[in-house]
Amino acid sequence: MKGAGEIRIGISGWRYNGWRGSFYPAGLPQREELGYAASRFRTIELNGSFYSLQRPESFIRWRDETPEDFVFAVKGSRFLTHMKKLKGVETGLANFFAQGLLALGPKLGPILWQFPPQWKLDCERLDAFFHLLPRTQKQAAEMGRGHGPQLHGRAWLRAEQDREIRHAIEVRHDSFVCEEFIALLRRHKVASVVADTVSWPRLMDVTADFVYCRLHGDKELYASGYGPKALDAWAERVVDWAQGGDAAEGTRGSAQVAPRKSARDVFVYFDNDAKVRAPVDAQNLMKKVEALRRAGAPGGHRRAA
Repeated sequence: MKGAGEIRIGISGWRYNGWRGSFYPAGLPQREELGYAASRFRTIELNGSFYSLQRPESFIRWRDETPEDFVFAVKGSRFLTHMKKLKGVETGLANFFAQGLLALGPKLGPILWQFPPQWKLDCERLDAFFHLLPRTQKQAAEMGRGHGPQLHGRAWLRAEQDREIRHAIEVRHDSFVCEEFIALLRRHKVASVVADTVSWPRLMDVTADFVYCRLHGDKELYASGYGPKALDAWAERVVDWAQGGDAAEGTRGSAQVAPRKSARDVFVYFDNDAKVRAPVDAQNLMKKVEALRRAGAPGGHRRAA
């Protein structure tokens, strides 16, 4: 399909006991699971960075175990979003970007900043945080030089090329469903995550030059799967986004629809892993999107899932 952005559909994490013998073939060594998953998907969310600082050798290993055209989305540290709540985060941000993720090089995709359900909108604090965020890998390397003592002797501060770094934010409180929040994201070119869940707002506003979508389960959080009708609806949204459209149905914080662009890149991650649904649903969505793109389906989806 001409005039469309790149679409990457994948899974959130790859190391789950329940996937062994179901998604992963019986007897597959654990060390080969990433390579197996990366042979089926072109992107995976890297979750370990949310819980703790990783080491450069881990990022190097993950880079080397995946195909050349593979991309990782990397979850931002919960120390910054859940514990510090964006207050006094300069050293924490430096630690995050110095831990080794720049070793991913061209495989470093969007950074996902996920906020807790109880955290309410604070535009002033968010604005200050967005001003701090590095927008290229060389900016991130420079920021990393301000890391704390815990990274002495293990920091990665090299960026081979000055590639763009994209940022996406996932919010989970109703106070974010407002014009002020969407305007702030658009001003800073930060993507509002389209999060499909029964528990939190599913904001559909397009706020950046890419779309980041997380499918957590539309009936039971982290568990329920997506049937053919739901996947058809998501496939149409994905194709519309990739063609530069703004799937306008659903909850919106802003009355202003994003201007149509010639194309937008789209990242979709299934996080309904509890019942081994994520890899199955991701593969099924990939097939439906590919069928739509082969058919040259126009954008403009308006049907709700």
